[in-house]
Amino acid sequence: MTEERRRFSRIPFDAMAHINTEDGDLYVNCQVLDVSLKGLLIEKPGQWQAEMYQPCHIDLLLQQGEIVIEMNTHVAHIDAATIGFECEHIDLDSITHLKRLVELNLGDVGLLHRELATLLESH
Repeated sequence: MTEERRRFSRIPFDAMAHINTEDGDLYVNCQVLDVSLKGLLIEKPGQWQAEMYQPCHIDLLLQQGEIVIEMNTHVAHIDAATIGFECEHIDLDSITHLKRLVELNLGDVGLLHRELATLLESH
């Protein structure tokens, strides 16, 4: 059912992320499993404390930290091995980098444009 509701393609992606929770917890070098225009999925850190819907700020590190995609998110799902985050806000520079990342990995410009239109409609 999740796949039927998914409106944004997930791109498997090997990167690291730093996560700050609103409670002040910091998780550094979290393994990113995939990204989309609307969020990301990480390997669950062993010491994870945040709960569902909790706001988090994420820095997605690209090219060994030379490029940082910053987004304000909330925890969308948690299971034994992974945590999914839904993006609530992303600045123009970050969405430009994320769009390029998705474009390079998706391989279908038409699909990218449809997903961007869906993203804009939801805001």
